[in-house]
Amino acid sequence: MDLLPVEIKVNVEGDVPGALTTLDGSHGALMMRRIWFAEDRDGVAEGRVPLLEGGVIVRFRTGGGPDDLVVKLRPTTREKLVGRFSDAFEVEPVRYKIEEDWSRNTRVLAASLTRVHPPGALAAAVEDGGDPAAPIDALQDQFLHACAPTVHIDGLVALGPIVSMKIDDVPLDDLEVGLEVWSAAGMEFLEVSTRVKPKHGDDAEELRERAERKLRKLEEAVLDRGVMLSGHPDSKTSRVLTALAQTAHV
Repeated sequence: MDLLPVEIKVNVEGDVPGALTTLDGSHGALMMRRIWFAEDRDGVAEGRVPLLEGGVIVRFRTGGGPDDLVVKLRPTTREKLVGRFSDAFEVEPVRYKIEEDWSRNTRVLAASLTRVHPPGALAAAVEDGGDPAAPIDALQDQFLHACAPTVHIDGLVALGPIVSMKIDDVPLDDLEVGLEVWSAAGMEFLEVSTRVKPKHGDDAEELRERAERKLRKLEEAVLDRGVMLSGHPDSKTSRVLTALAQTAHV
């Protein structure tokens, strides 16, 4: 079985603007975007997020270049990723990836199928009265039917926008990290992330140990600068979507 890349993330709690300054975010490539997530309309009417609770994420991003729409399963297992979705592939304008997703509190497998759209193409789907299911293409629909057959993507509503500020290629000690700020529903989060890719000759144990070392380095690099890490067990996606669902009018 092929080894998978590992995305490592830590979340900052508290003074996000101060943390950005401390982590020297001015030295990276900045991109501003707006993000929406599609959720089950009936669930949102009750203040719930059933798709997210079932491990399905449908995310729209606009601004800063082309739009994109991602359908993601997180958490999932290799056994559930069947047929053509058992391995990563990329054929423009589609990219399918499988990776480990690690944070301080969780380690899960994630699989995502992203389709790039022209700038502005997704605006109608996420505006009031729009249909977030409309831009989900045949391949993304096939992905859900094959790998999450109990999930039904209909009767959706868009939650957002979340204002995202992403800064790539920020040096942090001997690491290169990405910084992403999310602002929505009176909440603000900063995520610091990096990646570990399999090397030629790696076995699973060597890759795992290298990823664990890098996670510790990332945590220490942030903490050594006096920045507080979040101990909250839920992801920023879960916290923001839950807040948006509880204040939505559908």
